[in-house]
Amino acid sequence: MPEATKAARRLESFRRLLTHINERILPDLGFVLWDGSTVPADLRSDALAFAIADEGAIAAMIRRPNVDTFLNLWVTSRFDLRNGSFFDLAARRPKTRTRDLMKSFNKRLALTTLAKFLLVPRGGPWPLEAVRSDKARMDGSEATNKRNVHYHYDLSNRFYELFLDPEMVYTCAYFKDWNNDLATAQADKLDMICRKLRLKPGDTLLDIGCGWGALVCHAARHYGVRAHGVTLAEEQFAYAKEKVSRLKLEDSVTLELRDYALVEGQFDKIASIGMFEQVGIANYPTYFRTVNRLLKPGGLYLHHSIALRSKSFERFRKGRRRDAAAATAIGRYIFPGGELDHLGMSVANLERYDFEVHDVEAWREHYMHTTRLWHDRLSANFGAAEREVGREKARLWIAYLAVVSIAFAQGTIGIFQTLASKRVRGPSGLPPTRADLYR
Repeated sequence: MPEATKAARRLESFRRLLTHINERILPDLGFVLWDGSTVPADLRSDALAFAIADEGAIAAMIRRPNVDTFLNLWVTSRFDLRNGSFFDLAARRPKTRTRDLMKSFNKRLALTTLAKFLLVPRGGPWPLEAVRSDKARMDGSEATNKRNVHYHYDLSNRFYELFLDPEMVYTCAYFKDWNNDLATAQADKLDMICRKLRLKPGDTLLDIGCGWGALVCHAARHYGVRAHGVTLAEEQFAYAKEKVSRLKLEDSVTLELRDYALVEGQFDKIASIGMFEQVGIANYPTYFRTVNRLLKPGGLYLHHSIALRSKSFERFRKGRRRDAAAATAIGRYIFPGGELDHLGMSVANLERYDFEVHDVEAWREHYMHTTRLWHDRLSANFGAAEREVGREKARLWIAYLAVVSIAFAQGTIGIFQTLASKRVRGPSGLPPTRADLYR
């Protein structure tokens, strides 16, 4: 049988399968096939649709049905969404349990159809296959930490400007009102950090992973502290140095391109805002001992980090693929070397390494809103992002921000701000209530 005839039969068979899926499982999602035909046949031009560029993409997913395969097909636009985003796709997810849906699903049709694609070449390109496994990126050494940070944060300052707020804050914003814009919410977050740390004129503040310098500059300008920021990201460091100079803060803000474990001195207050996720669980003892060493007795430490639910953490550590797949992909393609703990582990480690925990506040919904705004801003600036970092990287980041926002919305992951002090005998020095924080 001529190959063209075989290809036509595969296409027709696959169209029948998609029609079945559209009718029984996903009535609100259309499909566009590689020959330009659609399912349903009368699909409106403005309808949400999943587009498949070639039959090799189907063959690839059948042979390796995992997140890595999907992402490679997504970043190369062999899989695409038309007239919508991942948020629209998530909103159309069937409310019926998968178990119940499968009762009406024609498994024989699926198996006989997909079997026709087993020997079809997968095509290409496969750019993400060149990315190293994250297992080689978690030894905690200065050189490894620097490579990991460089991979993510030195991507391009201009790229991050396309979706961050004017102060370039790349951590969870704080929404006093859910309708606040990103700039307002990030300014309120910086102020909340300073209030939680009870910053006052003359205090010394260390910001571990200072990013583009937003917190150290805000604390120096508005709270009169002497702030020191450390980062391993060279582009962030250069940007922050220019910002300090532009704001004429050289007398109150210092910056260092240095691994956190090598910082010297002692500080009244320490902030770690969105940096802890890249430490790696095996390196927690070094991290907490370092923070304790750098903090003066009775000094305050604000620990701001993303965390898994404890049940999810336990499943992930046992290697269950369903729970581990997304986290592993993020660790490989977005945040090399990154690992998440759970809230109980963070609190236990703080106590284990001689801190007293005072407050824990959940910000899950705040990060849901933050990452959604980042996604929307990056999507709106996609052309500029593509010119800056390439189409594949831009599409990867958009998918990442969407998936993370959806995970926060569904409660799969959370984020917490935990205030602790270096343990001393006697009073902590904190006020009797927290009323001053929420003025």
